[in-house]
Amino acid sequence: MSDGTATTTDLDVRLEKHRVELTGYCYRMLGSSFEAEDAVQDTMVRAWRSYDKFEGRSSLRSWLYRIATNVCLDMLTAGNKRARPMDLTESTPLARAALSPRPDNTWLEPMPDDRVLPTVEDPAEAAVAKESVRLAFMAALQQLPPKQRAVLILREVLAWKASEVAELLGTTVASVNSALQRARATLAEQQQPGADAAVSDPLDEEQQKLLERYVAAFEGYDMTALTALLHEDAIMTMPPFDLWLTGVKDITGFMTTLGAPCAGSHLVPVQVNGLPGFAQYKPDPEKGGFTPWAVQVLEISEGRITGFHCFLDTQRWFPLFGLPLHLEAEADQVEEGV
Repeated sequence: MSDGTATTTDLDVRLEKHRVELTGYCYRMLGSSFEAEDAVQDTMVRAWRSYDKFEGRSSLRSWLYRIATNVCLDMLTAGNKRARPMDLTESTPLARAALSPRPDNTWLEPMPDDRVLPTVEDPAEAAVAKESVRLAFMAALQQLPPKQRAVLILREVLAWKASEVAELLGTTVASVNSALQRARATLAEQQQPGADAAVSDPLDEEQQKLLERYVAAFEGYDMTALTALLHEDAIMTMPPFDLWLTGVKDITGFMTTLGAPCAGSHLVPVQVNGLPGFAQYKPDPEKGGFTPWAVQVLEISEGRITGFHCFLDTQRWFPLFGLPLHLEAEADQVEEGV
């Protein structure tokens, strides 16, 4: 009995070592934080149940990726493509701005870095991993058929050999190479807003100062200061609403009209989708203190903010990031990731 328990515990530990990288893979495949975690849990259960049939002809890691790929392909048979607001509609002028929500399963979802990016020693490998979960790249992946998506992620992001991918998918090397060429061609044709986000890892001094100025401008609700930080063609999105705005004038105009209740907000830094971000708490007029309002993801290029993406479903996002659903007035004492 004790031997069996020890073996079970050992298997759990061995499977758990792969959880973060598998979550990253499933997240890139599915575009959904919660579906990715469900897919990994399903993968772990399937692996646990069928471990006695695993004959060790491939590594445990390869075997888990095969299971995870099948789980994701099954989940993608419904054909749902996660998207950002600018993938679905034209930009709306502020004068016609209306907040029309769409169902949760419409949207590409944010993800904390620590849930999808394993610790790696190679800086180049870490940079590729971060770039591959940025919103623009994730949106581009969603345009690929599921099997092409799997091939591109395994070959380009995870650096698997064509022969390894062919074995995993039960196909030929020629088929894998063909799928990769088609996937690359599709991505090359797309001009994804945010694709030029140039965020160094770690942030360089100029980017760090930009973020400090952004926090001061946003918390002070100083539109003049914010205007100086935004690129003239900056984009603002607010899922689950399909509205998106382009340009400094419309963004700051929105913030001082429909967005006026955000004045006096407090920002807590988060690491999200390989980009700098903040959990935004706005003043809570009923309870006092601050209430969650958005997870903000910022895209930066050439010293300006080019993308300003606010994910508003706080009852889902804040627990995912390990953040409280209420802050007392002494919010400035809160540390990142509380």
